[in-house]
Amino acid sequence: MRNIQYHHIVFSLLIFLLSACSSRQSPAPVVEVQGHVPLYKRVKSSISTTEYIVKKGETLYSIAWRADIDIRDLAQLNDLAPPYRIFPNQKLYLAKNSRKPSDSNTSTKSTKNVQTKVVKKPVATSKKQAYGSNTRREKSSINEPLSQGTFSQKISQWKWPNEGRIISLFSSKKQGNKGIDIAGNKGDLIRAAADGKVVYAGDVLRGYGRLIIVKHNDDYLSAYAHNDSILVKEQQTVKAGEIIAKMGDTEAKRVMLHFEVRFRGKSVNPLKYLPRR
Repeated sequence: MRNIQYHHIVFSLLIFLLSACSSRQSPAPVVEVQGHVPLYKRVKSSISTTEYIVKKGETLYSIAWRADIDIRDLAQLNDLAPPYRIFPNQKLYLAKNSRKPSDSNTSTKSTKNVQTKVVKKPVATSKKQAYGSNTRREKSSINEPLSQGTFSQKISQWKWPNEGRIISLFSSKKQGNKGIDIAGNKGDLIRAAADGKVVYAGDVLRGYGRLIIVKHNDDYLSAYAHNDSILVKEQQTVKAGEIIAKMGDTEAKRVMLHFEVRFRGKSVNPLKYLPRR
């Protein structure tokens, strides 16, 4: 009798354990080793449309950054000249095929009229060759895409924006990290990686928190994200190593600096430019 009761108890325990195991509907949560969500999963500000309406607080540089477009191509496509002033509710074209023929008829007609007038002007025979060569050069420079130069404008010196530990590396994959993440403490100083001008300072780009974008030359831009505070203003000139912000965790799960370098609008590995530690 005791043996029957013992087996009954063991059998009941087995049924209870099996039912408990089957009640879990989802796998155990996985905790990221680095302790933060990658930037590409947080960023909600990328632009993939062919047309865009400018919002308050945006600059042409911030829009080009979101759309992964060279600033010069974007400016040329929208007939904008430096310093590239734009306004809220202004429509921008982000691709060549997005602009209708009617949108460019006016500029095309005016260009033709100007060229016709120039041709009709009498020119001295001794200067015909000189004027002709200048005209050909101007036409070639206008028609040639601005972002496809024959050489790259090199940066004389790159410096680390912060000496903290790297916790996430650059990835060239489509959904990879577009820069590097550097850990630190709240309030740690962030420095400009090279000489340049601040072309964006704000928090409009979702996922980047308080962000600074610095233009170093026509080829290179750098970005500094998740700042606790921004210590520079737009259009301010900065030197390599100059303090521009303090590290924080705005729109991030931990205190860190997300640092990016872009060459003609495309993300490149910052470690190829920064000096070895």
